Amino acid sequence: MSENKTPQSDAKASVIDALNSPSQAVDQADPRRWVALIVLLVATFMDAVDVTVVNIAVPHIQADTGASTAQIQWVVGGYALAFALGLITGGRLGDLYGRKRVFLAGVAGFTLTSLVCGIAGSPEVLLAGRIAQGAAAALMVPQVLSIIHVSFPKEERGKVFGVFGAVSALGVLAGPLVGALLVEGDLFGLGWRPIFLVNLPLGVAGLIAGAMLIRESKDERAARLDVGGMLLSATGLLFLVLPLIQGRELGWPVWTYAMLAASVPVLALFVAYERRVIARGGSPLVVLSLFSRRSFSGGLGVQLLFGLASGVFFLAWALYLQLGLGFSPLKAGLSGLPLSLLLMAGAGVSMQVLVPRFGRRVLQAGALIAAAGMVLFAWLVGHYGADIALWQTMLPLVPMGIGMGLIIAPLTDIVLSEVPHEHAGSASGLNNTTTQLGQAVGTALSSLIFFNHLGGDGNPAVRAAKMPDAFAHTLPYVAAAFLAAFALLYAVPRRAGRKDADTVGGPRAEEQARQPAPDPALTR
Repeated sequence: MSENKTPQSDAKASVIDALNSPSQAVDQADPRRWVALIVLLVATFMDAVDVTVVNIAVPHIQADTGASTAQIQWVVGGYALAFALGLITGGRLGDLYGRKRVFLAGVAGFTLTSLVCGIAGSPEVLLAGRIAQGAAAALMVPQVLSIIHVSFPKEERGKVFGVFGAVSALGVLAGPLVGALLVEGDLFGLGWRPIFLVNLPLGVAGLIAGAMLIRESKDERAARLDVGGMLLSATGLLFLVLPLIQGRELGWPVWTYAMLAASVPVLALFVAYERRVIARGGSPLVVLSLFSRRSFSGGLGVQLLFGLASGVFFLAWALYLQLGLGFSPLKAGLSGLPLSLLLMAGAGVSMQVLVPRFGRRVLQAGALIAAAGMVLFAWLVGHYGADIALWQTMLPLVPMGIGMGLIIAPLTDIVLSEVPHEHAGSASGLNNTTTQLGQAVGTALSSLIFFNHLGGDGNPAVRAAKMPDAFAHTLPYVAAAFLAAFALLYAVPRRAGRKDADTVGGPRAEEQARQPAPDPALTR
């Protein structure tokens, strides 16, 4: 057959070549990406620290502001609630209106609300500031993963997602230590207030650097925000997350069970509504087709279990160290250093050396190693009781840190590996929401696992003598969550993201489906 070429056929051939090429146009590397990454990681660290930094300062905040117990609970839980409710919408807003623009708006809001919290003269102002701070973080955080996803070429993303995972985990672990240092340091006689005010210089610097260094990107095809989906998702998540955050402190009143039950039909209605939006050719808040990808759905399941294990462990661990063993906040924070340092080391080795060679087996090995650390911790606590030495409390954190590092670093890369660039914000919001939901469920399960075993009137301070036994009772459940993650990882492709360009339903296939059928002569 003759191969007469015309300008139109050349154009068609160029489209086909671009679709089948290992590097798409959207994969062109941003020359400032590595410097911009620093800005993104600082924002990630600020948010991660603020999740836990308040816990250490609670007694000082209560004494200074006269806040009631209920108000203090909301100062802690209000941030988490607003953050969880806004993540999906925040991610989609970046797809629609520009990820850089929404990221900078989130940084500005986070900085301003940190100032409000730092100068608050009453518990009501502090509570309002914390809720607004969580909402601002919900705008800021999903854009980090989205911007990484569209700014870095595919061969670099695994490394960058590994660094992101390590920094995020380090921030959560460093929160109590940072809080202890700032509160006990009493900078300028400000007491607890520097835990919020320290965000001001970081936020201002992040705004300036982000405006200069981050490249703008968005979904060019999306028309407008799915308001109906936003309201339904926020309502369903509110019904699910609020009882999990507040239920234990309030003694699980009837309304908590009613809201949990109501969350199921509301979220089912949300899914049905999104399907209707898609059928009409609209722009849904959540792209449901993402769940057909094993890397995405399986990865989110592991993310949920990982968050669950963290939620059960870290609350019980903090109370055990400070109330059961009498550690100061600073000493308790320092005891977690092996976990922080080895988590980062494990993350680096995982992404740079192990995952490229062994794939998902690295994550499965990490889950087993972390579970072994929990079993060792349970044995040590059961054997030594309240007489356990500092170094003995640190020893089990070595395998746990290594194991968590092996998991957390590549997990984000797996979740996003088959996500088309235009849906990066929606996928990032779902990824972060799943983590938050897992942690909320884990914290709620602490009521059944840790506090029920502790006994008493629900106040752990008066049951310090029984704290080691209750903590040892909790650890096998944490190990079980890691083992469940090990099993669920079999649902993830062995080499997630390697074959997605050529598989049915992969991002490139999805792009090709939108294109007109090529001239048969051009495909020969």
